[in-house]
Amino acid sequence: MAMHNDAPPRVDGRKDDDPGPPFPRVREVSIGAPLRWIGRGARDLKACPIPSLFYGFCLAGMGLLITMVFRRAYEYTSALTAGFLLIGPLLAMGLYEISRRRERGEPPRLAPTLTVWRRNAGNIGVFAVVLGVVFLVWARASMIVFALFYTNELPSVSDFLGQVASLENLEFLAAYFGVGFIFAFVAFAASVVSIPLMLDRNQDAVSAMIASFNALLTNPAPMLVWAFVIVSLTLIGFISFHVGLIVVMPLLGHATWHAYRDLIEPLDPA
Repeated sequence: MAMHNDAPPRVDGRKDDDPGPPFPRVREVSIGAPLRWIGRGARDLKACPIPSLFYGFCLAGMGLLITMVFRRAYEYTSALTAGFLLIGPLLAMGLYEISRRRERGEPPRLAPTLTVWRRNAGNIGVFAVVLGVVFLVWARASMIVFALFYTNELPSVSDFLGQVASLENLEFLAAYFGVGFIFAFVAFAASVVSIPLMLDRNQDAVSAMIASFNALLTNPAPMLVWAFVIVSLTLIGFISFHVGLIVVMPLLGHATWHAYRDLIEPLDPA
């Protein structure tokens, strides 16, 4: 008698007897590697300006929208702006695909990059949930810090920025940036190469995140430089009234793809 398998299909599209790609192997890179990634990203941006800048305009528009909607509630603006960095790897998927297609000699058209997430939707969805939870917990923690240190009345935006610039209210600044650093570290460590791995190799979400943590542990100094470059360029984009994000975000997105290529050993040819 024939046996029927009524098990639901896998979310990653593979068959049950398909073991999937091997676990990613991490390589060591030099401390100057992040600057090399930026240079390669700049070449991708120059070679594919239209699709790249499309994403730049979209991401800059998101930043501007956050600022406009919450312009009278900067405690929300600061939390959402930091959250913008936390979920940045998800927003840059199309940019990774542009670099991937250029690398393979395929036309870097915009349309295929808009739905690239479908290639590994289940695992990308799992990763999105993880980053979403980190973002929501960070937003809540940010509100708690504000509530603890401003029990009477919140200062105006100018007063708040003045405190940051002049290092007044050091207890608040230490608590706020200390808590933010914890969440930023977790998000950064989990996303160094996760999305490119899932897009390029159909890797599962757990293996991709573990590989990202391994990349950080194997290359602490280069990753510290890379994190500094990301934060610095993004801050330049924000303080330029978001205009700088039009170029900064595509540049970082393309550079992240090249970081993945340097940090992860290529698959052995079949």
